[in-house]
Parts: sequence; structure tokens; C-alpha cells
Amino acid sequence: MLKQNLQQKLLQKLSPQQIQFIKLLQVPTVSLDTRIKEELEENPALEDLSLTNLNEPEEQYPDRDPDEDTYNSDDDNGEYDEFNIDDYLQEDNVNDYGSRYDQNGDDDDDRKEIPIAIQTSFFESLQAQLDLLPVSDKDFMIGQQIIGSLDDDGYLRRPIMSLTDDLAFSQNVMAEDEEVEEMLKVIQSFDPPGIGARTLQECLLLQLKRKDATDPIIRKAILVVQSYLDEFTRKHYDKLERSLNMNSEELRAVINEILKLNPKPGDSNAVNTKQLQVIPDFHIINDDGRLLLTLNAKNAPDLRVSRSYMDMFEHYDKASQKDRKMKEAVQFVKQKLDSAKWFIDAIKQRQQTLLKTMNAIMQYQYDFFLTGDERNLRPMILKDIADRIGMDISTVSRVANSKYVQTEHGTFLLKSFFSEAIQTESGEEVSNKEVKKILEDCIGGEDKRHPLADEKLTDILKERGYNIARRTVAKYREQMNIPVARLRREV
Repeated sequence: MLKQNLQQKLLQKLSPQQIQFIKLLQVPTVSLDTRIKEELEENPALEDLSLTNLNEPEEQYPDRDPDEDTYNSDDDNGEYDEFNIDDYLQEDNVNDYGSRYDQNGDDDDDRKEIPIAIQTSFFESLQAQLDLLPVSDKDFMIGQQIIGSLDDDGYLRRPIMSLTDDLAFSQNVMAEDEEVEEMLKVIQSFDPPGIGARTLQECLLLQLKRKDATDPIIRKAILVVQSYLDEFTRKHYDKLERSLNMNSEELRAVINEILKLNPKPGDSNAVNTKQLQVIPDFHIINDDGRLLLTLNAKNAPDLRVSRSYMDMFEHYDKASQKDRKMKEAVQFVKQKLDSAKWFIDAIKQRQQTLLKTMNAIMQYQYDFFLTGDERNLRPMILKDIADRIGMDISTVSRVANSKYVQTEHGTFLLKSFFSEAIQTESGEEVSNKEVKKILEDCIGGEDKRHPLADEKLTDILKERGYNIARRTVAKYREQMNIPVARLRREV
């Protein structure tokens, strides 16, 4: 039986403008230019004047009132019906937006693309070495199959039998396992040393056997890798000294020789296709104890709504006769003008939000930015900054997760300034960054022959007033990628 019910529901929905702003907010400076270019290609009513107009110096944020740059979301109600052409003819809306934020002026160096060095890839290098060998066509195809089967780190992790099957089915080459083994030895003689190994042990041995075999240290290093690799990786140095009849100085020389080897020889010539580049979104300058915050000029593109599109719309709007095609043209132009205006507003709102958030973080962590000492970092969570700037925690999170700030003490991810609070014996709350710094200093200054265990580190922290558990010390040590005491031991 069918029934009709009338219900009232309260729903929250994001407008297209809000969604656009959220997406732009989480885009870092290094990717913003690409996003703007995409919008310029899609919307002919949007113009970029950065190539034609000179920009004025970038304005420093501390001299401005944060409340002056507030964005009124009520201005954009997302409806086309109340569209007014006067919105686009006012000078305030068509001024060259962003001109006052460019600190460096019309500097051509800022627009030069970063050159990428052309290198020979790892596999191309091996293929070039194979091309120079006077081998038969069959051996050449076997060599190609081996090279193509190597991992990016230079290891051959496929069984010889599988390579033989691949040659038979894909290359129509009937080869015996012994022939593939012989050709593998040839490949293993290529540069870089250690290439084509099937295990870490074989990789290290291939590299050691390229060295001077008359050197007693090299001979002992080969013996360690051949027969005592497990003891070496576990740092059971006492057992190695007894088994090999060596003193601590000789063992130290052997260990140093092994540590010079490359466990992943394929990485040495590989081309890194994903080159990472950190472009700071903010700059903080220490002006005699006064911190000055500026936004990277690339965050303020010189955008405006196209004058020709506005003139076109004005012409259509004043036309006495409007047929169906004319109305469709007016609707298209109006939509593009709206889209351009919304995008500019979203860029401006993004800029204001970035500055307000970073300014709040700078004020909260003022002592750290002055000194660069991590022990001066205060406990800070997302809610602390969200309450200060009157925004949602998710907004602060989007800013902190992908933005960098450059200071005289280095370039930092904003997320790194957020930390949990730890209470000392005196009742004072300190950042867990401070505890991590103390742990790092203690481990850095320890006697490597007798490294400090987690229990000892816990006792040291308790002596300094930090009453935390051993498991917490272990957690912090793992977060800093510091191994356990046994693996930090040196001879």
C-alpha cells in the first residue's frame, strides 16, 4: 500500500563557491599555478595580467588588521536570477586583483621554469653496456630479458626458471637455465657494482669482490658477509670478534668497509621522475625581535574579469530584440562572468584565510620563531588556532597539512608546529616536541658502545621532571625513526 508523508528536514549543503574555496585552500603554492592555468583555459572570461602589468611591492601582514580582510560569504548566494550587470562594471570588481601582494615586482626570474637535468636511466645504462658486448644474438636476447626483469633497486627477484619460460613463450628463444645463469654473471659485471644480485648478501659480495682482494680488511669483510651476515645485521659485535679473532679496531675497519657498500645499486642511476620541490607559502623575518609575516607572491595572481566579456554582456543586455539564440548567448556569457568572479573571490578568500591562520600560529609559537629552538614550542592543537581565528578546525587542518613557512632557522611544514601537551612534575604543560628534542640530544650524546636503553631514557626524563612511561619513550623514539639501543651500538 502506497502512502505519502510530509517531512521536514534540516540539511547542510555546500554551495559550489564553498566547494571551490575548500579545494583551493588545500592546494599548496607549488600547485596553485597549475590550478589557475586550468581555470584560465576553461573560462575565457578570466584574464591573467601578470605578463603585462607591473606589480607593486608585497604588503606585509603585521601592519594590517586581520579583520580587514574578511570575506562575506553572503555576497555570493549561488543564484543566477538576481544577476546584475552593475556588479561587473564597478571599478572595485575589475581592478587588477592581487597587485599589492607581489613583493618581488616584475621579476622574470620568478617565471622561469626550473630546468630538469637529462640523465640516462638505470635500464638505459645497462642496455648501453650490453650493446657493447660481442655476444651472440641468443645471448643478447637473454641479456635483454634479464635487464628487463630487474627491479628498480637493481635486484633480480625472479627465478631463473621463470626467465627461461619467458624467453620461450614471449621471445621464442629456447634457452637452458645454465645459459641464463652465465648471462646473469655477465650482467652482474656491469656498472653499478652489485647489479643483478638476487639477495642482499650476493649484492654486497659482488661489490666487495670488485675491490682490492689483497687488502686484509676486504678479505675479512667478504668473510663477514659470507658467513656472519646475520650477526653483523644484529650488531652482535662481541661474537664477531671472538669468531674472527679480531680486536675492536680491526672490526671497526671491517664494519666501515661494509657500510660503504650500496644495498640498492639500482637507485644510484635511476632518474627520479617525481622531483619534489618545496616552495614556502609564507616567509617570517626577524626584524630586531619583531616578527614580520609575508605571503608568497605566487599566492596572489594578477587576475580580473575580462573587459571584453563585460562589454559583450552589456551589449547583449541592451539589445532591443532578443531571440532564443540571443538569450542563450546572454546566459553563456553571464555564466562565464559569474564563474570568473567566483574564482577570483575564492582566491582572495584563500589568501585571507592563509594569512589569518599563519599569523595566529606565529603569535602562538612566537618564542620558537624567534629562537628556532624546538624546546620553545608550546603545546598546540588545531582547536587552539581555530578558536583564535574564528574558523572551523577542518579549515585550519587544510592549511596546516600542505603549507610550508620559511624562517631564518629553516623551512617547516605547518603541521609540525602542532603537538600534544605533557604535564611535568611541577604541573606545567609542555609540548611533546620538547621531550622528543631531549630524547634526541640524549641519544646523540650517548656512548655508542653502550647505547641508552628505553628504560634508561625514561629515568633521565624523570630526573628532568618529565614523568612519562617507558612505552611513551619507545613511541617517541620510533616516531623519530631512531632504532632500539642494540641496533645503535657501534664498536
